[in-house]
Amino acid sequence: MALVLAMVALSAQAAPGNGQGRRSGGNPIYVTSQGLYFDTFAAVEALPDSGPFQKLEMGVSGAQTEFGPGDVGYLGGRWWVDLNNNQVMDLEDMYFLCPLLGRGRSEP
Repeated sequence: MALVLAMVALSAQAAPGNGQGRRSGGNPIYVTSQGLYFDTFAAVEALPDSGPFQKLEMGVSGAQTEFGPGDVGYLGGRWWVDLNNNQVMDLEDMYFLCPLLGRGRSEP
């Protein structure tokens, strides 16, 4: 439930962009394999539940994932949030596109 609230906050804080999505207003995503934070923007707020997705979850540093830009396993910001906590991608979960931007940084 905490991740759902964080994702809602991410969308709510987003500022208007150039018509091709909305840039995050201050909630970067932490990439655990790199130890870096990345800005993001909501390109597509909902996707159908087909295709490859990378898990996005809540951690001590906020929203986090294992792989980021340059890593094998990074799927370009195609995220899956396990809303029902069953560790299975299913119809009750959330799927969206939100690419990571620029070079990562060590501080949020």
